[in-house]
Amino acid sequence: MGEFDISLSIGLLLFFAAFVAGFVDSIAGGGGMITIPTLLLAGIPPLQALATNKLQSSFGSFSATLHFYKKGYINLKSCLPFALLVFIASGIGTISVQFVDTSFLKKFLPLLICAFGIYFLFSPKITEEDRATNIHKGFLIFALSAIGFYDGFFGPGTGSFLMIALITLGGFGLTQALGNAKLYNFSTNLASLIFFALGGNILWGIGLLMAVGQFLGANLGSRLAIRYGIKIIKPLIVSISFIMVAKLIYDEFF
Repeated sequence: MGEFDISLSIGLLLFFAAFVAGFVDSIAGGGGMITIPTLLLAGIPPLQALATNKLQSSFGSFSATLHFYKKGYINLKSCLPFALLVFIASGIGTISVQFVDTSFLKKFLPLLICAFGIYFLFSPKITEEDRATNIHKGFLIFALSAIGFYDGFFGPGTGSFLMIALITLGGFGLTQALGNAKLYNFSTNLASLIFFALGGNILWGIGLLMAVGQFLGANLGSRLAIRYGIKIIKPLIVSISFIMVAKLIYDEFF
């Protein structure tokens, strides 16, 4: 596999992990919680694992974005300025992470994701319908910029954070928010991918193998999300949120 040789069994494991991650991520976010540990398990060094993960996850977010766009859940004219915004923010985050200690995020992030999971579980505002909001658009711009920077800087939970911002600050319905979140997540992934590629940290063979799995899994997940809507999206988001919290706490303290 190019710069890093792997066995057939490990290759199949990485492909399957990417497929599952693409499926889950297209509906609820958190796919990196599956693929990054699998890459590390394969013996890939941490920096190369993060960089390679961005390559394969870009294919997953693109696949989901394409499907949501074809089904009419993404208005490119209104979304592209925000996509460019998060692209720039993610690029800045990717550059910054090379100079800053991220250990403080590992302690704070579980609380944040747990709060979001509880919000999705109990909030009556989360429906399939778009709604009017009195919140100034500047707050949404700030939130998307911060999330874009965060994805380039660290990453876990970005898809869920984008959905929360779009629902609470943008007034989007659940499936519409998911479609827009996939576009913005593709934009942040692409920015990180470019800067990791410039740094020469991507294992292209492994990344492209996983990219096929990601693309297929994300396509299936986005189809189910559109077909079943809130019935499948909300429970999966809540479940993935709490699984992410448990894994982050385990990694940090145990």
